[in-house]
Amino acid sequence: MKTLITVKGMVFSALFAALFVVSSYLNIHLGFTPIPISLENLVVMLAGALLGPLYGFFSIALVVVLTALGLPLLQGSGGLPVVLGATGGFLWAFPFGALLIGLVMKRIKGQGAVPLLLAFLACEVFGSLLLYFVGVPWLAHVAKMPIAKAMVVGCYPYLPGDAVKAVIAALIVMPVRRVFPHTRVTA
Repeated sequence: MKTLITVKGMVFSALFAALFVVSSYLNIHLGFTPIPISLENLVVMLAGALLGPLYGFFSIALVVVLTALGLPLLQGSGGLPVVLGATGGFLWAFPFGALLIGLVMKRIKGQGAVPLLLAFLACEVFGSLLLYFVGVPWLAHVAKMPIAKAMVVGCYPYLPGDAVKAVIAALIVMPVRRVFPHTRVTA
């Protein structure tokens, strides 16, 4: 009987959780918005694509849950105010982005331009656009602003950078997956 959870998978999940925490400290605060430019969604893309849906979800959800419980993991802060604050919607969407990226990436086979493009699209759609779908309405709610203003403050300025992160993730993931498919990493 094959076990669903492995020690190797848990170790890689913990490593990606740690990478996610470190990435939260690497950010640039813009003066007009509470949403910083960060590398967190790049780590979400990599976790989902390299660890697969289960461990990708677990690695990011672990950080979100521990932060909600009060551990100062994200930018040195923790507790419900962090998870329910202006960036809360983005935080909740991170684990699901990793899950969906993992599900899509399992189906991308081969190498070359087409699989690379598909990997980019998976990372862009679920590692960026999904986050906006959840995060921007939450930002509008918490900041008591109309959705149009929340899009200006929490979405539009970040789209070019997120596209670059999706390209970087695809360029990293495709060669790594040839050598270490997620089943080899987590089995």
